[in-house]
Amino acid sequence: MKTAGIIAEYNPFHNGHQYHLEQTRKITGADYIIVVLSGDFVQRGVPAITDKHSRTRMALKGGADLVLELPLYYAAGSAEYFALGAVSLLDKLGVTDFLCFGSECGDISLLAKAASFLIHEPDAYKLSLQSHLKKGASFPKARESALKEQLSGADSIHEVLSSPNNTLGIEYIKALLKRNSSIAPHTIAREGSSYHDSFLSPETELSCSGSYEALPKSSASAIRRVLEKESGLNTIKAHVPPAVYEILQDLDGKGFPVKSSDFSLLLKYKLLMEAGNGFSGYVDVNNDMSGKIIKNLNAFVDYEQFCRLLKSRNMTYSRISRCLLHILLDIKKSGLAACIEEDYISYARILGFRKTATPLLHAIKKNTSVPLLGKLADALPLLTQTGAAMLEKDLMASHIYGSVVSARFHAPFVNEYAKEIVIL
Repeated sequence: MKTAGIIAEYNPFHNGHQYHLEQTRKITGADYIIVVLSGDFVQRGVPAITDKHSRTRMALKGGADLVLELPLYYAAGSAEYFALGAVSLLDKLGVTDFLCFGSECGDISLLAKAASFLIHEPDAYKLSLQSHLKKGASFPKARESALKEQLSGADSIHEVLSSPNNTLGIEYIKALLKRNSSIAPHTIAREGSSYHDSFLSPETELSCSGSYEALPKSSASAIRRVLEKESGLNTIKAHVPPAVYEILQDLDGKGFPVKSSDFSLLLKYKLLMEAGNGFSGYVDVNNDMSGKIIKNLNAFVDYEQFCRLLKSRNMTYSRISRCLLHILLDIKKSGLAACIEEDYISYARILGFRKTATPLLHAIKKNTSVPLLGKLADALPLLTQTGAAMLEKDLMASHIYGSVVSARFHAPFVNEYAKEIVIL
């Protein structure tokens, strides 16, 4: 039995994701595909456009066999921790043969070269990195410049590090190396729109073979921007698989689309309540950022406006958004440190699976080094104190998300314990 792992947000699931699933199965020959999915909040430091169970259904409809939740500490973390958490989860299952991810360059050897170099971080590289940081460059730009200076093939390295999926791919490979994992990395060249594109790709017809190669592959960012402008679901119909479109239609106006601005008042309340103590105890928030938040608090209008206000040359919008989300969800450095001390992952929570994946579930139960959680009511006795705290953080974040969605759309609130695993 061959099993491939994919790490994803599916925010929302689109044609490019469908293509990635198809190619993963084709390239690796996998019998089963496991998706490690971010929960209700994602790596850019924002709420997902729709809830994790709906996105799980999209993934299963798209061809995934099993969907597991990436715990909040990593789902809302920097690229490094996002990768370490997700790779650790796949590794601890004991059945994952391949990790397949998309990248702009599509060159696994080039990504592996950069990852290996960054694992060891020679002194010359560290000095170069610090030099660029002192000049006011953001960390991603400083790292790109330092690596370009220290590695041969500078032009190729520059291209690799200037693209977000390449950067994340490097972090996946670094995580595999750190764990001395037997999981083999594969990459698929990203097609269609780039990660940050604001516009939808041109529409074409589905090829006779039924493959998603011929369909427009707009980025999730472009799709979200269109939806945020309230252009209507019909605008994105050609850019997502038919099954996903049906799911979004059912959710439209009932729990979708969810925006950062929906959490503005909640964030302002949290900032006001804790401003007296400062925010440096939260993940990603240093003393300077804490002071800047406090200094500008009276100018707070909404979530996105405050992120733009705090943005600077050496602090990206996404980094600031993550800082604010960590404060909102009470994600503290001490909690993350405890999880890392316990080797990152303490459980694997099932969000959904296909009935045909029963042999995969049996294999995981036999080989996993962490509890496989199905029914939440039975979960806590299976976990260590740290694992229980990690799970409780996941549940609380989902309850906050669900409460905001319930208030905005005047929909019933559903407790996490009452939500059923998605089974197709």
